[in-house]
Amino acid sequence: MTPKPTSIILDWGTSSLRAMLVSGSGETIDTKETSSGGIQFVKDGAFEAALMEAVGAWFTAHGPLPVIASGMITSRNGWLEVPYVDTPGGVGELARGTRTQTLANGAVVTFLPGMRNPAAKPFPDVMRGEETQIVGFGLEKDRTLVLPGTHSKWARIKNGRIDGFQTYATGEVFALLTKHSFIAKAEEPAPGSEPNWAAFDRGAEFAASNEAAADAFLSAIFSARTGVLDGKLKPQDIMDYVSGLVIGSEFRQARAAGWFKDGDAIGIVGNNILNSRYSRIAPLFRLSVDIGPADAAKRGIMLIAAEAAR
Repeated sequence: MTPKPTSIILDWGTSSLRAMLVSGSGETIDTKETSSGGIQFVKDGAFEAALMEAVGAWFTAHGPLPVIASGMITSRNGWLEVPYVDTPGGVGELARGTRTQTLANGAVVTFLPGMRNPAAKPFPDVMRGEETQIVGFGLEKDRTLVLPGTHSKWARIKNGRIDGFQTYATGEVFALLTKHSFIAKAEEPAPGSEPNWAAFDRGAEFAASNEAAADAFLSAIFSARTGVLDGKLKPQDIMDYVSGLVIGSEFRQARAAGWFKDGDAIGIVGNNILNSRYSRIAPLFRLSVDIGPADAAKRGIMLIAAEAAR
């Protein structure tokens, strides 16, 4: 028997919109995703029309279900700007920071806030969406989590709240290097192919080694070229080699910033591809890893929304 839907959850970002039709127990009944539905494609602020185009059929079939919206849709470029909640903060603080709006069909949209770390240097750090993954991972145990991505986040859970976090633009730097530098001339792996783990490990191991000075990242990147010239790397190795260098450098800088120490257990919350890369590097820094649930964001969104509804 198909469970009864009780809400619609939106992960509405800059470039895409992902919607989930969800039951009261959290089961995903249906999903819709569009790469042309991100907020950058919505003209003249017509967000309600864009939402109806994406999930109007669900409203027609099930009535004006409540909607919970997370991501860049709550930024100043989105539908309704929701102020950040400062760290330290947990489910209660995030719930109190929500805003609501009623649609023409009577459905209520709850917009979730992002988080701001006022203690970050040189300026306060921010995130919008990742906090739901952290909440969905669980706030019960004090620990450090890493959320791999275009802008990776290292976050500390303490006393049941998100105590602070720091952003590393790792994914974006990798994209820039592999599309707009000498590395862009390298041979790209076939779509869907297994990573060249030997090349990845070589880059990661150097980044983690005592041979790599803490401030040697800019020099290390050039080794992608000299490795080929010296016959130690093949052109098809370069992408994975650079990936290992970049992520390994992120770990090195996170350690220097105090996000972990030798022997710690960290949590990793992200997609399977990046999880495997980060999990592979963690032992080089004497870390053990707990992988978060694949539906961490959905769990977090539902917990925050339930608290907001009380």
